[in-house]
Amino acid sequence: MNSDIILIDGGVGTSLWEKTDDKVAVWRYNIEKPEIVLELHKEMADAGAKYVLANTFGANRLAMKGTDYTVPQIISRAMELAHNALDGRDVNISLAMGPLTGLLKPFGPIDKEEAYDIYHEMAEAGIAGRPDAVYIQTFLDLEMAKIAAKAVRDVEPDIPLMISLTFTKSSPKKGPRTMMGNSVPDIIEGLRPFDPIGIGLNCSSGPEDALPIIETFSRLSDIPLIFKPNAGKPMMEGGSDVDYDEFAVEVSKAAEYAGVKFIGGCCGANAGYIAALRNKLAL
Repeated sequence: MNSDIILIDGGVGTSLWEKTDDKVAVWRYNIEKPEIVLELHKEMADAGAKYVLANTFGANRLAMKGTDYTVPQIISRAMELAHNALDGRDVNISLAMGPLTGLLKPFGPIDKEEAYDIYHEMAEAGIAGRPDAVYIQTFLDLEMAKIAAKAVRDVEPDIPLMISLTFTKSSPKKGPRTMMGNSVPDIIEGLRPFDPIGIGLNCSSGPEDALPIIETFSRLSDIPLIFKPNAGKPMMEGGSDVDYDEFAVEVSKAAEYAGVKFIGGCCGANAGYIAALRNKLAL
């Protein structure tokens, strides 16, 4: 077993939805239900996660259009909550940045300049809140991930940066691909200029389907790797159709692959899944 594994947290959105019947965009909870955000951060740290995501994943101006909220307001409050919950603990707070709801032109309505401005606004607001790292995650499109990474680097060139994409199922001929057709070699070389401390996959699928993808990364990448799959099929009422022990057994297999450094969970993986994974990995 790789002794250098660092445990990271689980699915923020699905875990927050478990805590309330008011299932709105989860960035709203920073203002409307801050107590559940604080509770989740503490649960993930108690479970053993060494990187915990602030509740900022979808906090961008496109998502907030038509509301009375602003990006600086939501993100600054998210960072404040993360520090309130986690300061004094041996935990790294990560600013989370997710994909936009539309695709880049010519496949969608968003041009690259607009996307850059959106991510730059997120990065400015978030980095002002003193995160230990930035985690760009769940991207379907390498080009959009690169735009987000450039925005982060333009705001703070030296902050530790983690980047992961989400994949469709692999095919024997083409290997793993994102929805936009990006291959593992595309991703490794496309992200290398941003000097990330970790790259890989999150979300995508349950661990059984995701393991062959991280194995492909392991064979090709000299950059440390992130493995953060869903806990099977997430359920609206919370949790997933995979139990804690089954998740831990499957996800821990990634620790045997060369280069894998960061392991956690995504959709459906509440703090119970992370605690089970910590126990299985003996961290």
